[in-house]
Amino acid sequence: MNIIAWIILGLIAGAIAKAIYPGRQGGGIFATMILGIIGAVIGGTLVTLLDTGKLQLTAASLSISGIIVAIIGAIVAIFIWSLLTRHSSY
Repeated sequence: MNIIAWIILGLIAGAIAKAIYPGRQGGGIFATMILGIIGAVIGGTLVTLLDTGKLQLTAASLSISGIIVAIIGAIVAIFIWSLLTRHSSY
């Protein structure tokens, strides 16, 4: 997939994932795009793992099913990021 398709997929998936995920997430358009691209890789890898049983780094494509997989992956990325940056209140 070329770089323009990665950027478009990242913007779409990241924006939808941020809208779906409860709470406030920081970051601008660049952070949203990176989040969506990471989500596409996470989602594509999970789908490949479930489909073939092999752990292989792949990314979702720029299609309806690819966008859905990228959104799910971006939600997972937001969740993991919130766990890593969570501040405990003692």
